Amino acid sequence: MFIILGATGHVGSEVVNALAGAGQPVIAVTHDPHHPTPWRSPGVEVAIADLNDPAALRIVLRRGRRAFLLNPPAAVTGDTDRIERQTVANLLEAVRGSGLEKVVAESTGGARQGERLGDLNVLWELEQGLERQPIPSAINRAGFYMSNWAAQLDDVRRTGQLMSMFPADLRLPMVAPRDLGEAAARRLLSGLDDTGIQYVEGPTRYSADDVAVALEKVLDRPVRVVVTPREQWEAAYRRQGFSPAAAASYARMTGVAMDALDLPDESIRGQVTLEAYFRGLVGRG
Repeated sequence: MFIILGATGHVGSEVVNALAGAGQPVIAVTHDPHHPTPWRSPGVEVAIADLNDPAALRIVLRRGRRAFLLNPPAAVTGDTDRIERQTVANLLEAVRGSGLEKVVAESTGGARQGERLGDLNVLWELEQGLERQPIPSAINRAGFYMSNWAAQLDDVRRTGQLMSMFPADLRLPMVAPRDLGEAAARRLLSGLDDTGIQYVEGPTRYSADDVAVALEKVLDRPVRVVVTPREQWEAAYRRQGFSPAAAASYARMTGVAMDALDLPDESIRGQVTLEAYFRGLVGRG
């Protein structure tokens, strides 16, 4: 039995889809009993557990043999670093004594030690915590989520402007949720010797200019990139509803990610292009 955390999110749902499609039994874990569950496979069972209750989550983990671990993003209206570091600690506590034979965890490219660097230091702490415990762990460091651009889809359709904090021509490892889900499923199914850090990205690297070109094709309208200067990052996050603490952390994370860009020599390469990802979103809408 495979236990999948964050099962109703972008990546977790794709891990469930990949395993269920391979005929594997899955327990899809969500913290919200009222959240719609998209799976109709008889091999998928839904369990309710919350990272704020590691003892209850451990009970769910004990029902499985292997688990996919994901630390959910905190609401940006609060102190995201404080909350997410606590949920990492809770997740590690739940894994302790779970009896699992292997875990696969979602991390991020550029993960590093630090303070108030958003996902970069929070997920580095998850990596380090898993390395210190006895259960074999496989870490997938994801490229920039293509889904991060999805929040702008309606605004781009209306205004023709794509907002970016990165230089318009800076090429980054980007990856679609489906590719991340399939990569995680493969490592969940692989041997106990398949451990350690691997990077996951899409078929090629993309810039904000490339995102604009893909959206032009999908939306059938001109799209141009508008770059937010570094000195305006915090204010831009605040306008999006971020708390002062969250805005400061996300601005620092953006700066570190850009200044010390993590470009691995070897990656697990997915197949979903930017254009295909956006066409899927528009088709579902």
